[in-house]
Amino acid sequence: MRTDSSPGNLPAREHLPAGDAGTPVLDVVIPVYNEEKDLQPCVLRLHDHLKRTFPYAFRITIADNASTDTTPLVSRRLETELPEVRAFRLEQKGRGRALRTVWSASEAPILAYMDVDLSTDLNALLPLVAPLISGHSDLAIGSRLSRSSRVVRGAKREFISRSYNLILRGSLQARFSDAQCGFKAIRRDVAQVLLPLVEDTGWFFDTEMLVLAERAGLRIHEVPVDWVDDPDSTVHIVRTATDDLKGVWRVGRALATGSLPLDRLARPFGDDPRDREIKDVPNGLARQLVGFCVVGGLSTLFYLLLYSGFRVFAGSQIANALALLVSAIANTAANRRLTFGVRGRGGAVRHQAQGLVVFGIGLALTSGSLAALNAASSDPAHSTELAVLIAANLAATVLRFLLFRAWVFPDRRDDIDSTIVASHVPAPNPSSPTYSMAGQSPYGPLPQRPTGTPHPMYDTDRFRAGEAADGNWREATMQLQPVRPHDTESREYR
Repeated sequence: MRTDSSPGNLPAREHLPAGDAGTPVLDVVIPVYNEEKDLQPCVLRLHDHLKRTFPYAFRITIADNASTDTTPLVSRRLETELPEVRAFRLEQKGRGRALRTVWSASEAPILAYMDVDLSTDLNALLPLVAPLISGHSDLAIGSRLSRSSRVVRGAKREFISRSYNLILRGSLQARFSDAQCGFKAIRRDVAQVLLPLVEDTGWFFDTEMLVLAERAGLRIHEVPVDWVDDPDSTVHIVRTATDDLKGVWRVGRALATGSLPLDRLARPFGDDPRDREIKDVPNGLARQLVGFCVVGGLSTLFYLLLYSGFRVFAGSQIANALALLVSAIANTAANRRLTFGVRGRGGAVRHQAQGLVVFGIGLALTSGSLAALNAASSDPAHSTELAVLIAANLAATVLRFLLFRAWVFPDRRDDIDSTIVASHVPAPNPSSPTYSMAGQSPYGPLPQRPTGTPHPMYDTDRFRAGEAADGNWREATMQLQPVRPHDTESREYR
């Protein structure tokens, strides 16, 4: 049960329903820097693969990161020769900067990127984007570290990759297996809300995007890939690793302080099946009991450790009060997120204040039990104190669960439903099927999605760096008619 009162800025997950078969469904971005030799053969290979195997209209965008060789000339030549290819020039380096700029300007409902060396087997591309087209997932990544992946690369890169992902799991609690594989995709509606939160403009961009998406509760689909290392790669391993570690520290600090508005990435209430009421199935009670018991058990151990430590230099009452205060704050935060499913910072202060009231009740129970013990025995043993406190804490735990469920984190289903209905009333749109994001706060609510307006064809004149991500919101939930290779365009140009 999610009790966050925000209806969420993301639309509900849906399959892309019927639209213009000529509209690009997929925009594959290839960031490049001084790749004059490899660019043309790689783009031709990708283009041929998509023409033969991809059942929807597509676009390939070459994002030139301030190359100093003839890469811009090669890009423009490919754009001229292949109708599905677009060339995009940036005057600053940075893979993250290139992806943010091109993805923000693209109108395709599915956005992807891959490295120019095409180290990843292209047969994984359709499995990568299929869950995004169907509405099952929000992001998709290729994984070289899956058991079924087949990878050819040196021992040094293998060690660095596994060590880096191990650091992510230990420091940021990341559950995805491969953060840096250059083979990812994201839904455009998700990207428009997620990208403004991502600060990095270099190689850490991928990791930061995935960590924030995962913390916000978005679904990340992983595809095992076959991958062959590029021996001519120009990536500086040591400098990249150093920058990545700095990024891990920055993101970890932001998550710890709660400075990121991840509640902006919430889906509407009801999109999660756990939000729904099902006949003859308790409304999350069993799951909440399990979560509360786990959190309570860990909190009790934490409390006992604190009490034993404080008891070294303080009396039993002071040690009990300090240990209970610290463990109660941690307990409320853990139950808020894990047991009752509240995401984001909204209401966090109020929840902690109510948790302190519950703490006061627990303090009264435990302090009263200690007072009774001291009245019965002038010098009780430490083990006896602990036994009495355990019994008192068990009683306080039962009362805490009841108060949390009924008062601190009540089921606000009716309030949320009414909020959603009010917030999703379509706004009148007399002039244009598109909405401009210019001038809006990057963390502001997204515009309403108009209905009944077909997806516009892509206009190359509007595809420029720095433009806001304009476009019809209907595009992100359009059902797309498959198109077969060669149905509409001749391939004589190749």
